[in-house]
Amino acid sequence: MAIPGLRGTDHVGFTVPDLEQAHDFFVDVLGCEFFFELGPFESAGGTWMSEHVNVDDRARFRNRHYRLGHGSNFEIFEYELEGQNTRQPPNSDVGGFHLAFYVDDLDAAVDYLRSHGVRVLGEPTASSGANLGQRWVYFLSPWGMQFEMLSFPDGKAYQEGRSRLLWSPVHPQD
Repeated sequence: MAIPGLRGTDHVGFTVPDLEQAHDFFVDVLGCEFFFELGPFESAGGTWMSEHVNVDDRARFRNRHYRLGHGSNFEIFEYELEGQNTRQPPNSDVGGFHLAFYVDDLDAAVDYLRSHGVRVLGEPTASSGANLGQRWVYFLSPWGMQFEMLSFPDGKAYQEGRSRLLWSPVHPQD
């Protein structure tokens, strides 16, 4: 069973330490399209924040909404709250995550990131097993958020003989 009427992911939301810095990175480096900003919002002494979004009621926040290419929408938050954890969790920590982007030419994309001063972690790596045919590399935002770029122009090993595949921005209607 699934949630009735569920169609898929609408957006990914995450918190950054500096909304202006994140805006510049997402628009000028990644190529996101900015749509709108909401806030700033703050609690008027009630419990709306804790009841609705599981955030300390003393928090103040604003957010911006972006679209990237043929896929993801992003809702990027900046919170102001005394004592908040400002450490970006690595993938190995609970709550750690990364965003992965498909690119047509991984080597050209790596060169582009490096030319913009982005820290690329290592060199592109060839996958094996079910992901044979894919190459990938991680990179970091200026505040340490983890991203991945990947490419599999000739498909992946797991796809052979399957009629249904994992969703891909290369063929978003499949």
